[in-house]
Amino acid sequence: MSVDVLIHDVAIVGAGIAGASLAWSLGQRSGGALSVALVEMESQPGYHTTGRSAAFWVESYGGPGIVPLSRASRSFFTDPPAGFTPGPLLSPRPGLNIAPPDDAGELDALAAEFDQGGVAYQWLAADALAAYPILKPEWRTRAILESDSYDIDVAALHQGFLRGVNGWKPTLLTDAEVTAAVREDGIWTLTTRAGPVKARSLVNAAGAWADGLATLVGARPRGLQPLRRTMAVLIIDPPPPADLPVIFDAKGRFYCKPDGGRLWLSPHDETPDVAHDVRPDELDLAIVIDQFEQASTARIVKLDSSWAGLRTFTADRLPVFGWDGAVDGLFWCAGQGGFGIQTAPAAGDLCAALLMGETPMVEATPYLATRAF
Repeated sequence: MSVDVLIHDVAIVGAGIAGASLAWSLGQRSGGALSVALVEMESQPGYHTTGRSAAFWVESYGGPGIVPLSRASRSFFTDPPAGFTPGPLLSPRPGLNIAPPDDAGELDALAAEFDQGGVAYQWLAADALAAYPILKPEWRTRAILESDSYDIDVAALHQGFLRGVNGWKPTLLTDAEVTAAVREDGIWTLTTRAGPVKARSLVNAAGAWADGLATLVGARPRGLQPLRRTMAVLIIDPPPPADLPVIFDAKGRFYCKPDGGRLWLSPHDETPDVAHDVRPDELDLAIVIDQFEQASTARIVKLDSSWAGLRTFTADRLPVFGWDGAVDGLFWCAGQGGFGIQTAPAAGDLCAALLMGETPMVEATPYLATRAF
């Protein structure tokens, strides 16, 4: 005896920040009228990139092409909808861009990029940088401070999207890796490890797995490249002050920030990889610890833990948002790289508007000129 399977309006493959924010925005824009399924291959949503992010909201991050999406997301972060989260999504955390002793113009180049994007910043001279004794004197000659930047509570943001809006929420299916997909009479049928899923529209929000899913459904891959990003958690002496800024080496060799009395340290690596449950490379950890020791007066007591995640980019480092153009009923929401969390509110709404044939928020529309299928 056959059992009828509910036909959803939209099935979103991938329940990380991209898929979750889009699902929430579909519920918001439709007033809960749309039936949305979030199809996640892992046992919990956000297991990969979203759950391994040290995200902070910095307007300049991602470059001029991404700045409009970050700006358009700001009001959501500072004033989230009632009931979205029990606490604030942002905590102030300035960004301090420092120059290595062999600075060959990296700070000036960074300032020029900020000027191009209209990003606010200020120059700090050696006297002001004396407030950061964690840095060796030769690294405190001048720096660029971005005061308008913040830590993001990633877990609260992600869970808020998954909870839905005004009593509506998407249907979340976990352990539901898609193994086959066909479209007949305007309906997609996905074969998953959790059972069949039917929907009128299919969204590819599969992150590092997005090109693989495209191939599975008969679409052209978009050249999405997963890049490994490593994080070390250090115990240092003295411990980092809780109000220490995020410190970026303008040469791109490391960044660090305090968290719970420990120091999170990344080599800012972008090592080409493949879609899998990625782990940190010991050589990357050794190199970044050495780089930090060259710049810092702090003594490293212990490598407390480490992890790695995949940040997936296109060749031009801009996301892929929109209808496929060749495969009917297929919509893309992929390639958000390392800025997917700080742009999630605007990106989710932009994709929801495009998917529903509505008008996106004005602040996000500059992005539309960057991508067309």
